[in-house]
Amino acid sequence: MTLPLTFSTEVSAARAAGRPIVALESTIITHGMPWPQNRDTALAVEKTVRDAGATPATIAIIDRQIRIGLEAETLDTLAQTKDVMKLSRADLAAALATGATGATTVAATMICAHLAGIEVFATGGIGGVHRGAEDTFDISADLRELSETPVTVVAAGAKAILDVPKTLEVLETLGVPVIGYRTDTLPAFWSAQSSHPIPLRMDDVAQIAAAQRMRGTLGLPGGQLVANPIPVAEEIAKATIDPIIERALQEATAQGIAAKQVTPFLLQRIFELTDGASLTANIALVHNNARLAAAIAAELI
Repeated sequence: MTLPLTFSTEVSAARAAGRPIVALESTIITHGMPWPQNRDTALAVEKTVRDAGATPATIAIIDRQIRIGLEAETLDTLAQTKDVMKLSRADLAAALATGATGATTVAATMICAHLAGIEVFATGGIGGVHRGAEDTFDISADLRELSETPVTVVAAGAKAILDVPKTLEVLETLGVPVIGYRTDTLPAFWSAQSSHPIPLRMDDVAQIAAAQRMRGTLGLPGGQLVANPIPVAEEIAKATIDPIIERALQEATAQGIAAKQVTPFLLQRIFELTDGASLTANIALVHNNARLAAAIAAELI
């Protein structure tokens, strides 16, 4: 069968010219924030990628096609569409087969980017091991995807609501390189630093690109996680955010929130408890990751 890939005009031109391309997920549009802020943020992140010298390719599933890059009117429509599926590896094929509209998570974006020949993907934070996973076995598919799909993912670490030490242990077990960009500790998403030492440190995008190329030469499967700290001027200090995260977790437990409902509940509650500062920081770190991803993509050309 022919791959169900449809490229936007901009991405098609970049492919033809051999210019660097950065994949972007679409859940930030459909599940991250309300209209029209979702559209405006997505367009702003795309502009950041362009300003950094690369072409953005926002990925979504529409009309039985994997859309690699969204035309402006398509992005606008997606931003206003209700009940969009949130797709990971498990339901990507089903959405394509049934004609459902779907937004891609980290795992699904990696799969689609690789199918399209895109080697770098910028996101906010990856999923990981949820707190209490020893009882629930709630572990994001993002971690296994990083071990299987050869895409370099730039993120501000794992989402801070997760069990970060266990997330690092699973990544190590799966053989995923976790590279700190100019940092010795794993970024804590909304905060620039944490108490967790980073397994690898690289200060130069050329080193990151070379490491990806070497993995291919050695025949090693999977990609790389590049942990990029949020700029200190835009972070929420750990002393401020940690008690808020703990309160949100306690409320989720008290209300019986579980499974796929946990992350949306926690992010919304933290947004409320920080008077919107968590979302402001989230947007800032996505832009920061987009700039770094563009620089890595340029090195891979």
